[in-house]
Amino acid sequence: MTIQIFTGYPERRLRRMRKHDFSRRLMAENKLTVDDLIYPVFIMEGENQREPVPSMPKVERLTIDQLLIEAGLLVKYGVPVIALFPVVEQDKKSLLAEESYNPNGLVQRAVRALKSAYPELGVLTDVALDPYTVHGQDGIIDDSGYVLNEETCAVLVKQALSHAEAGADIVAPSDMMDGRIGKIRTALEQKGLIHTLIMAYAAKYASNYYGPFRDAVGSSANLKGGDKKTYQVDPANSDEGLQEVALDIQEGADMVMVKPGMPYLDMVYRVKHQFGVPTFAYQVSGEYAMHLAAIENGWLKEKECIMEGLLCFKRAGADGILTYFAKQVAEWLYLEGKQK
Repeated sequence: MTIQIFTGYPERRLRRMRKHDFSRRLMAENKLTVDDLIYPVFIMEGENQREPVPSMPKVERLTIDQLLIEAGLLVKYGVPVIALFPVVEQDKKSLLAEESYNPNGLVQRAVRALKSAYPELGVLTDVALDPYTVHGQDGIIDDSGYVLNEETCAVLVKQALSHAEAGADIVAPSDMMDGRIGKIRTALEQKGLIHTLIMAYAAKYASNYYGPFRDAVGSSANLKGGDKKTYQVDPANSDEGLQEVALDIQEGADMVMVKPGMPYLDMVYRVKHQFGVPTFAYQVSGEYAMHLAAIENGWLKEKECIMEGLLCFKRAGADGILTYFAKQVAEWLYLEGKQK
């Protein structure tokens, strides 16, 4: 879009519209609301337990009964979707990730509990094998450690079906295998699960910002310093990321995601403007940890900086944001609404 301005200073003073709160509100181009938020939660086995994640202040691993307490707050505040990430016990990890599609697995039980208690709350599940493999990679590996594409996709299909059959509203493949969206979509159609949404981690980068997340789910120890550069997108590349998005849309994704978030807002912008599809971004664990470290040291204002950062996602074109700040932001917005 080309902007043509036919008058200049002093006839046009841009500061006039900035002088008053009411005029700033009138011309605001973007607004953050509770409808933009998805809340990622780490879940674990057990009862009545909460474990802090040391590298992510204020974030906890929750047993299913505690998860339901959090879900009740999300419903109260109006958050539309909760996203589940499992902490899998070591004795359930394997080379072939069989636990990932166990119908009575942790995620599957959590989904059923959530949909029974709060059917109005959307439930998103992560479809990836790294929490379930002994090596921490997102798939099945060969003798050299290379992640095998077709073999991994076959397991991902089983995992996605088990989540959908448990009641998940959205399955979100985050593995970055070629062709997995099409295979999952075909399997869902064949099973009659035609209303299950797919949010594809379409442009997921081989980023260094994932460290605290891997600590939280317990995959970093299994990964043992390895990386995921053979299947996640090179941070240097944006055109390649667009190719990934295009393929996932063609294969049947209902929504696409860019991950990480703030360092990749250029990708959010490009994806939304090029494809015009529902576009999401993940403000990942490293971004969250950086914010909290600065906030807890008194270097940044808490509410103001959190809200500004999320508003930037909206300005870039994101339709929604996965963020560990979602519950706190939703509470702030809820309280503001009560005061009006």
